[in-house]
Amino acid sequence: MRMGRFGGPGVLEAVELPEPVAGPGEVVIGVSYADVIFMETQVRRGEGFFTPPLPHVPGGAVGGRVVAAGAGVEEAWVGRTVVARTLAPEGVAAGGGYAERARADVAELSALPYALGLREATALAHDGPTAVRIFDNAVSDGSLRPGARVLVLAAAGGLGALLVQLAKAAGAQVIAAARGEHKLALAARKLGADDVVDYSLPDWTDRVLQATGGRGVDVVFDGAGGKRGREALETTARGARFSAHGAPGGGFAEIGPGLAAERGVTLVGIEQVQLTPDEYKPLLDRALFEAAAGRLRPVIGQTFPLTAAPEAHEAVESRAVLGKTLLTVE
Repeated sequence: MRMGRFGGPGVLEAVELPEPVAGPGEVVIGVSYADVIFMETQVRRGEGFFTPPLPHVPGGAVGGRVVAAGAGVEEAWVGRTVVARTLAPEGVAAGGGYAERARADVAELSALPYALGLREATALAHDGPTAVRIFDNAVSDGSLRPGARVLVLAAAGGLGALLVQLAKAAGAQVIAAARGEHKLALAARKLGADDVVDYSLPDWTDRVLQATGGRGVDVVFDGAGGKRGREALETTARGARFSAHGAPGGGFAEIGPGLAAERGVTLVGIEQVQLTPDEYKPLLDRALFEAAAGRLRPVIGQTFPLTAAPEAHEAVESRAVLGKTLLTVE
């Protein structure tokens, strides 16, 4: 599914391209599932954090079976079921996952642990490493600890759902913020949040403060950004940690260092999850292991056939989706 211009979902069109060829240190994966993330809709519109040269095949992560190996790659990889970040087709910027075949660097392949399905593993390909890194950073500075009060914005999204689970398992009081009853029900009943707040309501920040007994939250995981992220600052206790890593709300939360300092808040951004290959794979392997052990459950709210990628983008942009969205390849 390739875009030849920027615009609405309809710019994604099915095309036939030559079979990708694995270069040195690379493999070709026969794709079964392709990850869909909100940022790809922004890139499609020409409003993302990078502007790829056109034509462009979106899709940064896939799950499937290795069908070919390039020079320097052990033949034992061929035939194995894996998840991986993708390499772009020749002449195209980062992406390439919305396809029947995709290239990947062998250094970024993760084989599936026993008892974990490929569908669930693919749902963790992007959000798993990101969630683990964000969680680890909050634990390492002492902000996230047993009894800490943690606010998760966009809690019913793919990343937010994982952060709710990780914070809850660490013994935190988790307040999940999302829009609408069906998303709040997911956060409360399936993910185990202690409190839920609808952040489409005008007094939502007051409700968060009420849930903390007026003390404010110790950690904010902001997967929404925009106006909601800025409002969330008002819920923080002094000395809190604020992770501004989400932008679906119209950009990252507009919180400058000066404003954060006034409230005694440690502000961190997207830079903490811009992972190198050496960082990405261990984090993904850990997320896959936790999922195989039943301690981390990716929420897959909807799947679409590969050729329905425009419909998948429409659903993601409408904010109607729950959890992770995947494309399936027969």
